[in-house]
Amino acid sequence: MERPRDARLVVRRGQPLALALALSRPFLRHRDAMSFIFSVVDSDKNSFGQGTLVAVPLLEKIADSPAEWSAVLDATEGNYIRVLITPAVTCIVGEWKMDVDTKLQGEGALSYSLPGGIFILFNPWCPEDQVYLYGEDLRQEYVLNDSGLIYRGSYNRIRPTVWKFAQFDRDILECTLYLAASVGRLSPSSRADPVKTARALSAAVNSPDDNGAVMGNWTSEFEGGTPPTKWVGSMKILQTFHKTHKPVKYGQCWVFSGVLGTLCRALGIPCRVITCYASAHDTQNSLTVDYFVNDAGKVMEELNSDSIWNFHVWNEVWMQRPDLEPAPQYAGWQVIDATPQELSDDMYRCGPASVAAVKRGEVLRPYDANFVYAEVNADKVFWKYAGPTQPLKLLRKDTLGIGLLISTKAVGQWTREDVTHTYKYPEKSDEERSTMLKALATSESLFSRYYLNEDFNDIKFDFQLRDDIVIGQPFSVVVLMKNRSRREDHTVTVVLRVDTVLYTGRVKEPVKKQRSAHTVEAGAEEEVRLDVAWDEYAPRLLDQAAFNIACLATVHDTSYEYFAQDDFRVRKPDIKIQLESEPVTDRELLASASLVNPLPVALKRAQFIIEGPGVDKQLKIDMAQSIPPNGAATVSFRMVPRVPGKATIAAKFVSKQLDDVDGFLEFMVSLNPDTLA
Repeated sequence: MERPRDARLVVRRGQPLALALALSRPFLRHRDAMSFIFSVVDSDKNSFGQGTLVAVPLLEKIADSPAEWSAVLDATEGNYIRVLITPAVTCIVGEWKMDVDTKLQGEGALSYSLPGGIFILFNPWCPEDQVYLYGEDLRQEYVLNDSGLIYRGSYNRIRPTVWKFAQFDRDILECTLYLAASVGRLSPSSRADPVKTARALSAAVNSPDDNGAVMGNWTSEFEGGTPPTKWVGSMKILQTFHKTHKPVKYGQCWVFSGVLGTLCRALGIPCRVITCYASAHDTQNSLTVDYFVNDAGKVMEELNSDSIWNFHVWNEVWMQRPDLEPAPQYAGWQVIDATPQELSDDMYRCGPASVAAVKRGEVLRPYDANFVYAEVNADKVFWKYAGPTQPLKLLRKDTLGIGLLISTKAVGQWTREDVTHTYKYPEKSDEERSTMLKALATSESLFSRYYLNEDFNDIKFDFQLRDDIVIGQPFSVVVLMKNRSRREDHTVTVVLRVDTVLYTGRVKEPVKKQRSAHTVEAGAEEEVRLDVAWDEYAPRLLDQAAFNIACLATVHDTSYEYFAQDDFRVRKPDIKIQLESEPVTDRELLASASLVNPLPVALKRAQFIIEGPGVDKQLKIDMAQSIPPNGAATVSFRMVPRVPGKATIAAKFVSKQLDDVDGFLEFMVSLNPDTLA
């Protein structure tokens, strides 16, 4: 396989690179002097003091310290020499220019400039590098793996989505460095520090204040751009931004996270994608999320500044934290988040926040540990709002409902790993409550917290969602009321409602609601049921097919009101991908993708979007005909894998009636025997 003409050398700092030099005559060890001059390409004024200009003399032995550059004569043969150059393990990450200066004792000097630059990256394989990650399996997963899973859906319906990071694809590394320097405003010398680099990248991915890579959009209208659910990976987003330097439309949290994962892995920073279900967005730094509910059981969005996202996706990067004391206990995984939620030092960015510090409730540790702590630990409080002149009534408090099932892709497997224990102590444990009190004591909140518990135990309420809900099928919402009193009957008014909800927790259009009165006799049990048909919820489906269900029950002749709510997502079908030929490098690979229509209506204007090994540009395959109910949609496609080893095909399906459907297939690519010959 020929090397592309524009290919350039990419190395990792602290790791020797072999340089073969052809000379005009044999090298004379005692008379010839040779130095290698390295300068940072995008620095306005290179200097030795800033570390952007380095002179490395050719010596007989390697430097004493890994923090120094070294050039060692490794071998000589005729007019050729082999030199081992090792960039300092603390050197600037980016594109470098290399010049070779030679001088013969008592005679003149000659210089040679290497055409094209050399890219130097962070090095998780080097124990002296700040991003060193033990374990080859971990480095393979968090640095070299170009595909992964991003978990979406809701805590009660976890849904993995494949994401192609494509960190080794065309233009990605160049785009990453541009984003860090020009958008993230990171000086060349700061690029030696992975903490500063990761923080800058978290700012550079979003666009509100710096025209970063991705423009967010949390509405249901995506004109002029691509809906967030339609992206398969980072490749098209970053290649488009690299060409235009304009924000690519549109993204939501998992898109920001997928792109940020690409940038970090491209630079050699170990990175993984993290999903937190029932993630709090605490705008008041109070460590509570307050909801106000009217007498119809509807959450009043106009009064809510806080929110709870069905899921929120961020990233973790692995590094030492010498900027925090005592440093060792804050090393390891650090949270960074590119979703533009709150300003941090006057920019939309978040982290790096030490996961260890978050678990300990040390909310004042830089950067943004307080925000991350609230995302996984805030308490949920529901208030009954009866009007501006009436006092608020506490309906319910929930100390267990936030920060659930914190998830990431398992190492070396396409399964979920639960990392909740790294962020918080077990719920209801002494450590968990004491950590919360510690966080409250050190937070900057002006809000005091108090809870008013109602005592009424006659009626036990159980709020349920019935059935495994497949899109296109009906579903039922049920509340069971059991009167545990042996003598007294109780009259209860029940409001059941179903509303569409964005994954950010914002309740949108109502789907169906009902109010009914019931007398629950002593010792009896009664069921109240709300049935929702496909025709009732289909017109109001949002892009991720999520709903909020709520129950408000008022027990008459008492002051007790029961309130419960939950989110759920209807299940969509999977795309099945099959290989039709053997995957071999530099040989055409045939494959197919298929899907069965689960809806009672035909799917129109359907399209498959596919990325895979050797595909420089997304494949978009339109279906010529509509797909009837229970009918299958199948497409065939071709690609040419270039590299042996693990590979992944990722596919999306979109249509007017059904979208955000995906599937993936991982397989091994064999080395073409013709290459060996």
